[in-house]
Amino acid sequence: MSDEDAQAAGSSALSWLLGGTGLVALAVAVALHPDGARAAAGQDWPPFVLVAGLLLIGLVSQEDGLFAAGGQLLARRAGGGLALYAGAVVMIAVVTALLNLDTSVAFLTPVLVYAARSRGEGEAPLLYASILLANAGSLVLPGSNLTNLIVLGHVHMSGGAFFRRMAPADVVAVVVTALVIAARHHAQLRARAAAPSSPGMQARWGVGLVAVLAATVLVVALRNAALPVAAVGVLAVAARLGASRAARARALEVLGAPVLVGLFGIAVALGTLGRAWAGPALLLSHLGTWATAALAAGATVLVNNLPAASLLSARALPHPFALLVGLNIGPNLFVSGSLAWVLWWRSARTAQARPSLRAGAGLGLLSAPLALAAAMAVLTLSGGAGH
Repeated sequence: MSDEDAQAAGSSALSWLLGGTGLVALAVAVALHPDGARAAAGQDWPPFVLVAGLLLIGLVSQEDGLFAAGGQLLARRAGGGLALYAGAVVMIAVVTALLNLDTSVAFLTPVLVYAARSRGEGEAPLLYASILLANAGSLVLPGSNLTNLIVLGHVHMSGGAFFRRMAPADVVAVVVTALVIAARHHAQLRARAAAPSSPGMQARWGVGLVAVLAATVLVVALRNAALPVAAVGVLAVAARLGASRAARARALEVLGAPVLVGLFGIAVALGTLGRAWAGPALLLSHLGTWATAALAAGATVLVNNLPAASLLSARALPHPFALLVGLNIGPNLFVSGSLAWVLWWRSARTAQARPSLRAGAGLGLLSAPLALAAAMAVLTLSGGAGH
């Protein structure tokens, strides 16, 4: 068995283990506290349904060659490695802000990989920027990160008010993270690149493009676009790939159902725990803003940011915005931090890239504390860290 086959087998086993653990946790939560489990499930299901729809749309877009075409266009517009990187940073920040980080990672990772590859440059800076900047830059609007929506259930605030409070912290987190990635990969960014190669694949302007545009409109226009986006994904796969056994197998492989089910079960179980036990709420009531952010960041590493948000926001919060800084930037500390890491891995592999979890986690471990501290400093100085 090759190393890649062994890695794939190990990953599959871990996925099924996570799925089984989540189902057991969900069953225990329902049995012990059915009302709490019902409330937690109602709070937690939209992120997972939305992610499933985005993965299906990403599959169809890949089959249509949209990612390759987008990457080649970006490469032609950029004059050099640094310019390409700067353009990628802006693109990631804007798409994350408007469409949420899961959309950004699912759609942009292959685009950026193809952009670097078409110029003959190393793909590592753009590959790792696509995940680290998406996590770090998801504080700007409520819909930028679905943890925002979970936490803001206790805070009645318009999108404009949220933007005015959190945008400065978001910008500084993106800048710090981008500088760390650029410093680590400065040699690749400054290397002379070849002129963009001619397209190896012609994009098919059909189902994939329509699905991407539809998902974009739905995510921007609706507060909860989960079910509509999932429906678009299912219809796109059916229209593009058909209903054959091979098509169904491909869709199931891309979805990674065991991971989604496992994380959902754990999130509901922890949300139920937070409703039945006052411990997390009591702890948060004794912490200041900086300690709240640090606790949230650590919790994302231990249980993933969606389950952590479900647990920590099960009751009213003393410092919700500091909590969000930790929940959104903290996932860069390690690959267990957010579902976006799973999306990133699958999208990168779809584009035939060779992502390294060790390298990505190393960059995140270096950038996340700096970005979190910078974001909290800005939030505190602007008076936005309080309730």
